[in-house]
Amino acid sequence: MNISNANGQSVLIVGGGIAGMQAALDLADQGIKVYLVEKLPSIGGRMAQLDKTFPTLDCSSCILTPKMVDVARHKNIELLTYSEVQEIKGRPGNFTIQILKKPRYVNIDTCNGCGICVAKCPKKAPNEFNMGIDDRKAIYFLFPQAVPLVPVIDSDNCIYFLRGKCRACKKHCPTHSINFEQQPEIVEIHAGAVIFATGFGLYDPSKNNDYEYNVFPDVITSLELERLVSSTGPTEGHVVRPSNGEEPRKVAFILCVGSRSQKANYWCSRFCCMASIKQAILLKEHYPNIECTIFYMDIRAFGKGFQEFYERARAELGIRFIKGRVGSVKENPEKENLLLRYEHVEAGYVREEDFDLVVLAVGAENALHEYPVPLELDDDGFITTKDRYLAPVYTTVEGIFVAGTAEGPKDIPDCVVQAGAAAMEASILLMGGKQNG
Repeated sequence: MNISNANGQSVLIVGGGIAGMQAALDLADQGIKVYLVEKLPSIGGRMAQLDKTFPTLDCSSCILTPKMVDVARHKNIELLTYSEVQEIKGRPGNFTIQILKKPRYVNIDTCNGCGICVAKCPKKAPNEFNMGIDDRKAIYFLFPQAVPLVPVIDSDNCIYFLRGKCRACKKHCPTHSINFEQQPEIVEIHAGAVIFATGFGLYDPSKNNDYEYNVFPDVITSLELERLVSSTGPTEGHVVRPSNGEEPRKVAFILCVGSRSQKANYWCSRFCCMASIKQAILLKEHYPNIECTIFYMDIRAFGKGFQEFYERARAELGIRFIKGRVGSVKENPEKENLLLRYEHVEAGYVREEDFDLVVLAVGAENALHEYPVPLELDDDGFITTKDRYLAPVYTTVEGIFVAGTAEGPKDIPDCVVQAGAAAMEASILLMGGKQNG
């Protein structure tokens, strides 16, 4: 199937997170055709999993959802969700791209998003969006505000695909949109420029057995806590200990897990300090009597309003900050909690202390290990730019640009700024302008 733009004045954007969406809107508003490819069933990216943003504590969904809707409604943006770029060939101004459209088994043109099929489905599977904390159905919406609001059938868990039985979703669909016969489809497009906004992955602390993650259920990651504290999460914002379902009274945050480490990743992931402070503040707002302790190497509050955010957490809300590394996490069966052994550098002592919940602030990693074009990666595994100072959105492949955390760890405002820069450089290329650098 060929859906290419006849005049070649189009841009392919790979990744539908906040950076990819911003770049798409900036280009589309200039009258440029945009193909926005997202591998998941919905656009939104990591920001869709967040409850609040720092340092303002604004609702993440309240910021993100209108932008998602703008992308879906824009006449110059063609969304290709649940799709993956397979191959990119050509040169600046004339790239040929092969895209794999995975089957949803739901007709995206006729589905009205009513959710009856989801309600009637009898099969459950781990919910990846909620970090596996709860279950979803075998036919599911990625999250309640998904765009497009069309479910997808997980064929690996669907009873029909496993046993040839059960057509509950098809039987109850009022618009007859279920189609078990859908097949993968290769789509070919032509574009004048490409922007990679593929986002970031998260360090898996079980790789190096960091702090007994996946051993003790009350040791969780920062994104798992983010889903717990979210009103759209598995517990509707009620934070509980995975081990017993009770509210935690003492919570420890351990920073730089997988970052600034000789055995894992040696770079700073930039957002972890502020994200942990934000989560501690949210816990204090939810549960005023909860005790929150943040173990850190350095507090890197580098952005606008970040230092004030940190000072508020420490001075006004009584969140405890301890400069030092946690040496070990052990189970305390007598108290049914976790025993942390840590060093307090400033006070000059080593101590053991009980906590109910331990949150690991895991660092950022490159989300992709292989690209459909020979992009050069830096020592950290992120996409290399031609010149980090003078050409920070140019990759080493002419005509291909990068935006957001695909280039390196950064917070949401920096992702948006870089996305705008990438969009501008791509539009200059399409208009025949000289490339920077």
